[in-house]
Amino acid sequence: MIPIRKGREIEKLRRAGKALIEVFDTVAPLIKPGITTLEINAEIEKKIASLGATAPCKGYHGYPAAACISTDDIVVHGIPSLKMLKEGEIVSVDIVLKLDGYCADATRTYAVGNISPEKRRLIEVTEQCFRNGVAKIRAGARLGDAQHAIQLTAELAGYGVVRAMTGHGIGTSMHEDPVIANYGAAGSGPLLKAGMCLAIEPMINMGDWDVVIDRDGWTCRTADGLPAAHYENTVLVTENGAEILTER
Repeated sequence: MIPIRKGREIEKLRRAGKALIEVFDTVAPLIKPGITTLEINAEIEKKIASLGATAPCKGYHGYPAAACISTDDIVVHGIPSLKMLKEGEIVSVDIVLKLDGYCADATRTYAVGNISPEKRRLIEVTEQCFRNGVAKIRAGARLGDAQHAIQLTAELAGYGVVRAMTGHGIGTSMHEDPVIANYGAAGSGPLLKAGMCLAIEPMINMGDWDVVIDRDGWTCRTADGLPAAHYENTVLVTENGAEILTER
């Protein structure tokens, strides 16, 4: 069952989204060679707390941090550590916060200093996958319309679409129905209705779509060792389209 949000619930989702935008405003200036991913996470935790919010990822099935911070070939769920960011890397920062009982979830992939044109294109295409997918979201459409648009955008660019990890519904919990793959057939899947809230998050690999999980049980890497990028926002389905709650 996909929840339908109305009235005060939608306002609370919007507030959570605006708070998460503020968190990302503090992240972008931190991304530079020499900072550790643990230091980035500490600043994220401090900002979330200052907003009166909580971090649902911390403690989730034992996950130790507020943010997932994933460099180069790590697709998602990179655990913050003493690893320092290096010139030329790309790094994805995935954050969920909960404010007044409602969640917002977003991810951005950043360049660490100067990066190669190939990595720059991967970041740009991954964001375009999100935009083309969200352009298909409106009441009366099928979820598969957005999934198909994401897959088509990535594969036409020569990239692999991760199968093992997905987007999801979001609201009072950070993971709700439906499961949102980044591939699929147009015209398939659940019928979208106004008030549904979705975390749309293309995870796109420069090479093949396959991934492997490290022995820590969390860190998800590309199987071929090539870089991956990730772009995510919390999106509210409306009668005429989609309202992105975690972007200005």
